[in-house]
Amino acid sequence: MTARIILAKGREKSLLRKHPWIFSGAIAKMEGKASSGDTVDVCDSTGRWLAKAAFSPSSQIRARVWSFDPNESIDIDFFVRKLSQALKLRTWLAEKDNLDSYRLIAGESDGLPGITIDRFGQFLVLQLLSAGAEYQRPALTTALQQVFPDCHLYERSDVAVRKKEGLEPVQGVIAGDTPPALLPITEHGMKLLVDIQHGHKTGYYLDQRDSRFGLRRYSADAEVLNCFSYTGGFAVSALLGGCKSVTSVDTSQEALDIARQNITLNQLDLSKAEFLRDDVFKLLRRYRDEGKRFDVIVMDPPKFVENKNQLMGACRGYKDINMLAMQLLRPGGFLLTFSCSGLMTTDLFQKIIADAAVDAGRTAQFIEQFRQAADHPVSSAYPEGLYLKGFVCQVD
Repeated sequence: MTARIILAKGREKSLLRKHPWIFSGAIAKMEGKASSGDTVDVCDSTGRWLAKAAFSPSSQIRARVWSFDPNESIDIDFFVRKLSQALKLRTWLAEKDNLDSYRLIAGESDGLPGITIDRFGQFLVLQLLSAGAEYQRPALTTALQQVFPDCHLYERSDVAVRKKEGLEPVQGVIAGDTPPALLPITEHGMKLLVDIQHGHKTGYYLDQRDSRFGLRRYSADAEVLNCFSYTGGFAVSALLGGCKSVTSVDTSQEALDIARQNITLNQLDLSKAEFLRDDVFKLLRRYRDEGKRFDVIVMDPPKFVENKNQLMGACRGYKDINMLAMQLLRPGGFLLTFSCSGLMTTDLFQKIIADAAVDAGRTAQFIEQFRQAADHPVSSAYPEGLYLKGFVCQVD
């Protein structure tokens, strides 16, 4: 008999709106026994059936919904349907923008909670981030091989968030070939090298595709500073936009080395590019003290906040780094600034930037807004899926 989660009275409202998470505090009792990742039924306080969900005894998110259909089985056919549905959007985008790489599955926003899958050419890179995703690994990988028979499957579930689900990190080949050390992909006319095995996340930040392309509009004859540059996607785009020079700053020498290769791969003028292994906060202060100035600054830091307790500290960090950036811009210069912290709302981020302008003694106009690319959709039932936000500010 399938175990049942019985919700406390009044705690079913989010599920009636099709939100996929059930927190531990919303649960009144558990009927029957379930192991980590098992599919359980979720019922309201009167016993009315609401959903089928994956049970996670170690996480504050105690269950994640697979289906709101009582007749739907969570099996290979279920994953084939979900993958095929997600592929329709991505196929349209790939054909429209001439892409060979995209996010195939964006977790809850594609109805597959805890599952991230990025496609790089013929390689599918998986991150299984929840107990349910881990439990359904055999069904998911079988479904992937049915839908993508010519693709290789590689796993990058080597992330800290798995600990919250009681899971160990996992990395390696699931099926097919081992990815090459550096795999070339194409994006808006750029060729970019991706390190699937050792790079950040699944190897590359596909979510910033539109922002990288947008930088070209501001790069003509500009001196550009590319902060937290990783493997240089913004730098390549700036050079394609006709910049005078671009300085890429990152703490990883390996990432900077790939950035250099990316510029060479695109047959761009390497003499216009500088690569600095440095701490961005320290470098910005040093540049300010030296009177160094730029026409365009890209500020794309890693996530500053993992939980609500860190939000205030993250606000201070974002304010400080944007203030420093504004102090380095020539009058009329452009700041492209981003936050990938899901807990940082767009409104709050805009307020932080405005406060940074005051502290910098500058005025800023918000002239353009970015978000994650369209292959990272946001479900109407899951607003948390909108995590990346960015602004272009002209600073006087």
